[in-house]
Amino acid sequence: MPSTVVPCLRYHDTPAMLAWLCTNFGFTIRRCIPGSQGEVAHAELTLGDGMVMIGTHAEDDYGRLLATPAQAGGLLTQTIWLHVDDADAVHASVIHSGALITQPIGDAPQGGRAFACRDPEGHLWQVGTYDPWGAA
Repeated sequence: MPSTVVPCLRYHDTPAMLAWLCTNFGFTIRRCIPGSQGEVAHAELTLGDGMVMIGTHAEDDYGRLLATPAQAGGLLTQTIWLHVDDADAVHASVIHSGALITQPIGDAPQGGRAFACRDPEGHLWQVGTYDPWGAA
C-alpha cells in the first residue's frame, strides 16, 4: 500500500534538485508538470512505496506561508526520514555530491545504520536502514 503521508518541499532550482534527489537517494520521477514560465510547478518522486512532492518556490499565497532553509537561517521544524537498504552506499554518494553531512554515518539508537545531510538547498534528510514499519 502506498504511503498516506507525502512530504512536500519547494526549491529554487527544482530541475537540479530533481536530478540530485534521483542520483543520490534513488528517487524516480513519477510525474513532472511544467509551470507557465518553464519552471517545475509540481513533481512527484517515488522511492519504494514512499513519495515526496516538490515544486519551485513561488511568491504566491501558499509560497508566502513557507520559508526556505536559507530564509530560516538553516533552522527547520521537520526532517524527512528516508529508509534505504544500504545507508553506507547512499552516504558515499551524498559525500561525492558535495552535500553537507550534519550527522556522520553510524549505528542508530533505534537500530540499523543512519546519517543526516542537507540537500543542496538546505533541506535536512535523515537516511538510514531502520524500517519503522518493520519495528515491533
